[in-house]
Amino acid sequence: MRLVLALIILGACILAAGCWRIYSNTWDEPEHLAAGVELLDRGIYEYDTEHPPLGRVFMAIGPYLAGARSFDTPGPEGTREGEDILYSGANYERYLTLARLGMLPFLVLLLFVTWLWARAMFASQGTALLAVLLLASVPPILGNAALASLDVAAAATMLLAFYTLQRWIVSASYKDAVYFGLATGVAVATKFSAVPFVGLALPILALLRLSVASGAAATPARFASPPRTWLAGLALAVAAGLLPILLAYGPRADTLAGVAHRFDWAVAYLLQERGFDHQLGVLLSHVWLPRPFKDLVNGIVAVKAHNDAGHLSFLLGKTSRTGWWYFYLVALAVKTPLPLLVAGVAGLAGLARQGFRDRALWQLTPAVLVITVLVFASTFSRINIGIRHVLIVYPFLALGAAWSMARAWEALAALRAPRLALACKTGLLALLAWQMSTLVTAYPDYLPYFNETVAHPERVLVDSDLDWGQDLRRLEWRAAQLKIPHLSLAYRGTALLSKEPLPPFTNLPPNQPTTGWVAISALARTRNPHDYAWTLAYPPVERIGKTIDLYYIAKIAGSDFGGQ
Repeated sequence: MRLVLALIILGACILAAGCWRIYSNTWDEPEHLAAGVELLDRGIYEYDTEHPPLGRVFMAIGPYLAGARSFDTPGPEGTREGEDILYSGANYERYLTLARLGMLPFLVLLLFVTWLWARAMFASQGTALLAVLLLASVPPILGNAALASLDVAAAATMLLAFYTLQRWIVSASYKDAVYFGLATGVAVATKFSAVPFVGLALPILALLRLSVASGAAATPARFASPPRTWLAGLALAVAAGLLPILLAYGPRADTLAGVAHRFDWAVAYLLQERGFDHQLGVLLSHVWLPRPFKDLVNGIVAVKAHNDAGHLSFLLGKTSRTGWWYFYLVALAVKTPLPLLVAGVAGLAGLARQGFRDRALWQLTPAVLVITVLVFASTFSRINIGIRHVLIVYPFLALGAAWSMARAWEALAALRAPRLALACKTGLLALLAWQMSTLVTAYPDYLPYFNETVAHPERVLVDSDLDWGQDLRRLEWRAAQLKIPHLSLAYRGTALLSKEPLPPFTNLPPNQPTTGWVAISALARTRNPHDYAWTLAYPPVERIGKTIDLYYIAKIAGSDFGGQ
């Protein structure tokens, strides 16, 4: 079974790596790389501090060892620095590939912890392997794992934090409390979304444990730990959690002025708020904190400020800066393969029912955590720019789907009508084959994958769910094949177009009809639907990848304007 598990994980890594040669750098990759290289090269961390350093260091190790160095571009925005690093010395392919390679260990971790969770839930190793296989066949997981981005890393480390939290909740042992603290510290040092997700999971799972204990006919010995045991365990967890954060933020050059400036900004931002935020600002203004924790506070407050301000988002043909409460529900409905979606939701409900009946915490927890994550994201998140922010839901959907499929197979084996049982088993295998077929039919476009319910993805979601700038390389290849002499281009991304092997091109302004070869990306269209509405009068020559429409316009409709 371990060999099979290793083969599934290896296969997932190979499929993710297969996307590298296709995808141009996506929107966030240069800035992530810049922050990691800056830390390794100069010992400072000043680019886009609303993300912690751990994952960025992983993606920067390969490029740094290959010769990438910081250009010391002024911050706080690091995209230009990342572009300079990527395009320096004709090393674009090399540095980008090495940066993406640094994220594959987190895909391995995500799949392995799913296996650990499944083994704690299921008696059958086969069912546990099925859960890992189902997770490895989720295109948004593989697509994001193919990038030098933090989202799969965040999902992997948060899943580990949830797993160790569950172990501690069940065992009440000091050793598991330490493991939980260490895992949570790693998750926080990877992405700050771990703060609310794990922070909410702790009291909710503790209350769930109390509910299970109080509802049992006779309280088992494992539920009978005194309060002081839990308080001591929590203290150990907090202390252990500080260690990864100190390691991530600690080994740095002294930049006291920059640290003080960022921390003072964070305190001032909290003080202008009301209620708890204001009181926290007052407290922080009167206490001394070591430098790593000042950076940590700044990062978390920076994320809060970003969320408070909102982010330009697109959903179902509309744009908004404050998002929609149903954004992630829609994203899950259209970005999840249908077999996993149906079997996963049914399985989570079935597991919760079984767990409630049997007073089994491991069976109850997946549904509770999924609800917790989605309720928080739907209620508080105003940054609605991709399903990548809730990838942590997928391991639990895979656990639910594996359970429901295994239960269905057992029920069919017990049928006394052999023909009916055979027909139903064939249908169940066909459902699994449908799920696995997405690995072939979607390859290499795992990132912009949408399930069969969506005929026109660009009308539903765009941004990192469809167009993150990844198809520029394909446009370059096709332009070379067609020998395009000049291109009018509307592209949104962070590739440095002046250093890309494009034909001679002009940036196409909004509301400026033109003739000749024209390429418009899906993300460019959604910033303002009227910007390039004039192209709707012309059929595109073809779609490049999944996101760029290529036109040849000989004459502007309704005018005598022609030529380039």
